[in-house]
Amino acid sequence: MTELHISTQFDSGAIEVLSLADPGDIRLNIRPDNASEFAQWFHFCLHGAAGLPVRLRFMNAGQCAYPKGWEGYRMAVSYDRQHWFRVDAQFDGTEMTVNFTPASQSVYFAYFEPYSYERHLDLIGLASVSAHVTVERLGSTLDGRDMTLLHITDVTSAIPLAQKKKVWLIARQHPGESMAEWFAEGFLERLLDCDDAVARVLLEKCVFYVVPNMNPDGAVRGNLRTNAAGANLNREWAEPTLGRSPEVFLVRQKMQALGVDLNLDVHGDEGLPYNFCVGTEGTPGYSARTKALEETFKTSWTSTCPDFQTEQGYGKTELGKANMTLATSWIGQTFDCLAFTVEMPFKDNADLPDTQIGWNGERSKRLGASVLLPVLAVVDKLR
Repeated sequence: MTELHISTQFDSGAIEVLSLADPGDIRLNIRPDNASEFAQWFHFCLHGAAGLPVRLRFMNAGQCAYPKGWEGYRMAVSYDRQHWFRVDAQFDGTEMTVNFTPASQSVYFAYFEPYSYERHLDLIGLASVSAHVTVERLGSTLDGRDMTLLHITDVTSAIPLAQKKKVWLIARQHPGESMAEWFAEGFLERLLDCDDAVARVLLEKCVFYVVPNMNPDGAVRGNLRTNAAGANLNREWAEPTLGRSPEVFLVRQKMQALGVDLNLDVHGDEGLPYNFCVGTEGTPGYSARTKALEETFKTSWTSTCPDFQTEQGYGKTELGKANMTLATSWIGQTFDCLAFTVEMPFKDNADLPDTQIGWNGERSKRLGASVLLPVLAVVDKLR
């Protein structure tokens, strides 16, 4: 029998091997982020188990950041790292177990379909060839990676640049929420499709500012929720610093220089098997105007995209009780603008389940493309 081996020395690789001698009793721990205690993300390759009944035991699943995320969860699996499918997992409140017989000597397992840093660079490169796109390097992360902002608009439109609506999309503040960058990819592909009528109208009326990956260091390191310094970026918006959270500092600084009329902050939720969004109703400046804009946006999205819904979510926050360290709260309050946190599932969309693939990268891309219609529905009312 070929010797079993587990490897993680690749982009977003993360797992701790406790025991690998018996394919029927492989014991693992889900590794915490490099500088914090958040543990939920995993991504690894098992070698040498073709045709063998394998039992993967995640011994610390019950001690992870979001134990309820394992209830009803199905693991993402791939042989070629391009096509991912799901296999059943069982969670008893303490450990999670997966039984699987690989068809190949190398098989990859992940919490969710990964979005690699190379694909991120390719996305920036592909966008940059469009005449509508200007690429701006805002600065460096703590690990020295580029913080990249895409400026996107139709420069030939009759509307002066200063009069155009300023629409921002930021994704993947939490690096393990890789569905967020898949969403950004789908958003960009449709926005830059010269044959798409919705995109053409929006590019005439708006300037889009897109940060496809807010946390490239955490993504490459295989973190769930934090950057290289252990900072949860979506708790840094009130007082970011270059030493701890340069990603937020640089993007926030640019927002203050350019302005914001609409912001979408894209995430994934470990527990809820639905797509939904969260507005700014808890901020001190929340108004009847903002509420009306939110309702128009959500009504348009639900009526044009069956994957999006408003029945399930986090519930309403009382006025004045919002956490102002969150991007959506800080941006909505600072710019008196429409701002949403968009959430997608790690599991599946319970309203439209797919037992083979669950919620995945392609479905996230399609949701990202679909959000252009609710943006169109509110664009003329933003200011």
